Amino acid sequence: MHERSATGGADGGRRSRGARTRARLLQAATRVFAERGLEAARVDDIVAAARTSHGTFYLYFGNKEELFAALAEEVAAELQALADDLPEQLVEDRAALRAWLARLTSTYRTHGPVLRAWTEAEVHGDAFGRLGTDLHARFGRALLRRLPRLDGLDPQLTAVALVAMIERLNYYQLAGHVRLRRDVMLDALTDVVVRMLDSRR
Repeated sequence: MHERSATGGADGGRRSRGARTRARLLQAATRVFAERGLEAARVDDIVAAARTSHGTFYLYFGNKEELFAALAEEVAAELQALADDLPEQLVEDRAALRAWLARLTSTYRTHGPVLRAWTEAEVHGDAFGRLGTDLHARFGRALLRRLPRLDGLDPQLTAVALVAMIERLNYYQLAGHVRLRRDVMLDALTDVVVRMLDSRR
């Protein structure tokens, strides 16, 4: 009984070290993608940033693209959870809408390098780009379920337009194309969404 426990403890320790090593590689890759971009980044750069060996890298990932896919899946899971948490009353509860937009903006800040590389990949239509396109579609469907009925407007098209506006403004700020204080951007986004959807205004 004691031997099984000791072995389990050793296995648990190896798994824990393995998880830390994998996380270190992912963190290093995020920094490298931020500095060099997805296309220019090399496995050599990631290994150097993680202060580990090529052999260790290939224990966890087959290549740079496989590592990026792991990062993208983590971000996609967070964004999917955000989409599922979209407030039920978009127009009536302005504070809840702004808080949700703040969470989205924080996600963009945290995962900025991955999201930038992801957005650039969409232009080329590769697998990473398709992952981003699929995620935008999920956001659109989540928003569509909560949109009020608007006379003369197609609900699906309205949802897609809103997702594009919210996502693109966050991307522009992240990429430095526009410079806005976070609170100013959140107030503006909240006001635009509410005014677009409130037919009484």
